[in-house]
Amino acid sequence: MPPPALALPVALPPAPAGGVGRVRRGGVAVPGDGFEDGVVEIFVRLARAAGLPKSYGEIYGLLFASAPPLSFADIQLRLGLSKGSVSQGIRALRAVGAIRRAKMPGDSRDHFEPETELRKLVGGFLQESIQPQLDDSDRRLAALRAQLDGVGAAPARRKILQARFDKLARWHRQGRAVLPWITKFLG
Repeated sequence: MPPPALALPVALPPAPAGGVGRVRRGGVAVPGDGFEDGVVEIFVRLARAAGLPKSYGEIYGLLFASAPPLSFADIQLRLGLSKGSVSQGIRALRAVGAIRRAKMPGDSRDHFEPETELRKLVGGFLQESIQPQLDDSDRRLAALRAQLDGVGAAPARRKILQARFDKLARWHRQGRAVLPWITKFLG
C-alpha cells in the first residue's frame, strides 16, 4: 500500500506507454526491480503534475524506493541522468527539504535519503516555493495599488478595476492565512 504522502487532490497525467523510460544509460535500458520502477513512476507523474522537472521525480522516487541511502554517483548510474541534472535535482530537493544528506560508515562520499514525513515535505515546499511568491506579491500589490490610483479611466471601468484589485488582495490575504493551516492539517 502506498504511503499517505502519495495522495494528491490533483489528477495525474496518464503513465506513458512502456513505463517512464527512466532507466537508460547510453540508450540501453538498465534493469531495475519492479518495485523501484513503480515508485519512480509514481513520483515522476507527481513531479509532472506539479510542473516540476521529470528528473526531480526520478531522483526522489529512486531514493524513496532505496533501502540504503545513495551517493551522487549511484543516483546518476541508476537513472542514467547527466551530472548536471542530478546536481540540479539534488540541490532543488534539498532546498525544499525533500531529501537530506546521510552518512554511510566507511564511505566519505555524500549519500542522500528521502524525507518521508508528509508534513515536512509539504512544509518545505510551501516555505521554499509558495511563501516567497506571497512575499513578492506584497510588493507587487503595493505597486498595483499605486498604478490603480493613477489610472484615469471612465468611472464604470475604474469601478471594475477597483473590484478586481480588491479581489486579488483578498485572495492574497486568504492564501497567507491558509498556508499554516494546510501544513498543520497534513501533519
